[in-house]
Amino acid sequence: MHQETLFFQAMIYLAAAVVSVPIARKMGLGSVLGYLLAGIVIGPYLLKLVGQEGTDVMHFAEFGVVIMLFLIGLELHPSMLWRMKRLIFGLGGLQVGSTALLIALPAGLFWKMNMAQALTIGLIFALSSTAIVLQTFSERKLLSTKAGRYGFSTLLLQDLMVIPILAVLALFANQVSTGETAEKATKVYLFGQAGWQRLLLIIGMVSGIILSGRFWAHYVFRFIAETRLREIFTASALLLVIAIALAMNYVGLSPALGTFLAGVVLANNEYRHELESNLEPFKGLLLGVFFITVGASIDFDLLVQHGFVIGVILTSLISIKLIVLFILGRLFGLGTSQNMYFTFSLAQAGEFGFVLISFATKNAIFDTPTSGILLIVVALSMLLTPVLFIINEKWIQPRYSESPDLSTCESVESSDNPVIIAGFGRLGMVLGRFLIANGVKVTMLDYNPHNIRYLKKFGYKVYYGDVTRPDLLEAAGIENAKALIITMGDRDQINKLVDLAQTQYPHLKLIVRAVDVAHSLELRNKNVDAQRQETFESAIELGVDSLNILGFNPNRARRSAYLFRSLEKQFMNDLEKHFTIDDPHFIMEQQKFSELLENKLLARQRRPRVSTTEESASDLNAEEQSL
Repeated sequence: MHQETLFFQAMIYLAAAVVSVPIARKMGLGSVLGYLLAGIVIGPYLLKLVGQEGTDVMHFAEFGVVIMLFLIGLELHPSMLWRMKRLIFGLGGLQVGSTALLIALPAGLFWKMNMAQALTIGLIFALSSTAIVLQTFSERKLLSTKAGRYGFSTLLLQDLMVIPILAVLALFANQVSTGETAEKATKVYLFGQAGWQRLLLIIGMVSGIILSGRFWAHYVFRFIAETRLREIFTASALLLVIAIALAMNYVGLSPALGTFLAGVVLANNEYRHELESNLEPFKGLLLGVFFITVGASIDFDLLVQHGFVIGVILTSLISIKLIVLFILGRLFGLGTSQNMYFTFSLAQAGEFGFVLISFATKNAIFDTPTSGILLIVVALSMLLTPVLFIINEKWIQPRYSESPDLSTCESVESSDNPVIIAGFGRLGMVLGRFLIANGVKVTMLDYNPHNIRYLKKFGYKVYYGDVTRPDLLEAAGIENAKALIITMGDRDQINKLVDLAQTQYPHLKLIVRAVDVAHSLELRNKNVDAQRQETFESAIELGVDSLNILGFNPNRARRSAYLFRSLEKQFMNDLEKHFTIDDPHFIMEQQKFSELLENKLLARQRRPRVSTTEESASDLNAEEQSL
């Protein structure tokens, strides 16, 4: 029976997502609002398809937030975090502090709460929803804007503040609750350990994550990559995130904070793109379930009973946060249009509010009715976030002459490389060195762990992954890239990647390695921007060296090479016009061309020879240009 119930619940959640999200997206409401509305519909107050057990599902779905922060960490280099310190600690710190105080003051004055209760509400409501905001930013392509950068910095500081807030709430429990409850709460919070022991445990755990990521993770991932089994890499990625989450939870820290730290440590790891592509589907699915459970958790009976009070609190919360965010955005130099995106995106309470309210209730800071009202306010504010985005985009943004063109806005990360090289073997390495020497930044992808290990010795940043997978290409930044250079050695893989790029990324310039003449002709038919046979140029250069060693005049040898190139190019153009690869005359034409080429080169060699001094460089250049 339990198994049948589990499958039934899974079917309900998945069906709700499949039905509601496409409808919401087509109506321009965004996927987050679709998930939230789906939760309300299937919840205990409408269709009654899910009941109180939805809270257990929410705890499971919160793992989606944990994965999301791990993936965010993978995109951030420690040096980048240091460059963003002004926004993270300046803007984020001011937002949390000022919002908490401005919410705590009316809570103490009008609700007749003591200082501990009022500050608890202020701290809880000061946080915003990382899951909703980043998901919405991603859908609207706002993460690469200045507003996205400011919003992300503020959300990051808020997530970091969860741990200090938990410590403050434990302190408030000692003041508000009875001695017996306080003693119990303190023991629960400290896991029965002395404070200094717990501090040492936390330091050891964080240090272990940093050291493992810096020195050991590379060897572990290389060992896994050598199996060439995608499911094993997926399992190892999930194992990593789950293990870190459990370890951080054991020492009393936020699992999301721990996985974020692990992601930052692994940001320079060559396997990070593969980690991203393997975890991305789990993140999206679990976040969707999380939003559905938020919608299903709204207690409409309590909402009806205390509708006026809830409405006042909700309106006050959103109004105070809008004012604080707008002022801070202006103080930190945001233009009006971008500031409105920043302001309206963070005006809600966050998913950590559910955790903090539950913790405060267990520590007797709030009674059950008060915590129920606060939970409804948090859920409704999250539900209104997509609506606030729509209000901003439909009625506020058109009022400003400042163009919201996202392509000109400041990037979250300045490493959006214009070139991606797929397949970094011997050919790709030379090509990559040439581009880097000319100041072109490249992202290098390869599926051979031995290549990666070898190239890392020379200081290259090469990332592991199957380059024919769209999710890996997106993680590597293909949407922002200008050119995709394909240097793999497998003909079928090359063609597969060319077809994928032309279908899904038509803006890309395709520069492709051809395996042989037939493949070169095939690539011409696919209308790639540039293609070259893999051994053509090196073979000609070796031929020139061979002629020189055999006693040929160096200038004549060089002329023969240019003539060979010219005739080969003309032959390929004629071949493309009249024949296909499957044409039986294809081989015959190649044989004819070989005879023609031999006759022309021999005829040139039989011309009367002149001295080297008479055969000047200017004559050679003129003939080369004519060819």
